[in-house]
Amino acid sequence: RDHAIDYVSSAVRMDHAPPPALPEVCFIGRSNVGKSSLIRALFSLSPEVEVRVSKTPGHTKKMNFFKVGKYFTLVDMPGYGYRAPQDFVEMVEAYLQERHNLKRTFLLVDGVVGLQKTDHIAVEMLEEFGIPYVMVLTKIDRASRGLLLKNVLEIQEFVKEKTQGCFPQLFLVSSLEFSGVHLLRCFVAHVTGNLPTVEAS
Repeated sequence: RDHAIDYVSSAVRMDHAPPPALPEVCFIGRSNVGKSSLIRALFSLSPEVEVRVSKTPGHTKKMNFFKVGKYFTLVDMPGYGYRAPQDFVEMVEAYLQERHNLKRTFLLVDGVVGLQKTDHIAVEMLEEFGIPYVMVLTKIDRASRGLLLKNVLEIQEFVKEKTQGCFPQLFLVSSLEFSGVHLLRCFVAHVTGNLPTVEAS
């Protein structure tokens, strides 16, 4: 059990981009998609980690880096879409092109409204740079089952028809009810090389 990542004692918020020594995962999504809440839920066991949630959507203007022990770094990108910072695209493009230690990007989509036109900005960017990414459907506690199913099917169709770099596995999460959070946490540990493959006996 000593190899398990201790999210509890080890997450630290950093104000500057650390040198690209550790594997990184990056979270990207529209303003108000519930990014900060999800990151906070991922670090729920770690109450001393300050995940800043801006009261006004679209006001997270810079990238936030969370160093998780000696294991990996989680990067919180500024939200795009409504009132996104003008330099969003430049900032994110530069990051995506330069960070060779970026293992996986998580594109967050609002489970209530589904894939929006503004999400295509992020999709196009990730596709253009050949960055492997996964979609995460947030706020699933707020959507009726019918609506959720409709959005899931639309995303799956979109991924199949329109994307090259997106993995077919879609993560459904609720930061409020914690559903799907543990699975996502394990997946982050896995892509950063911190979850040993269990030998099949």
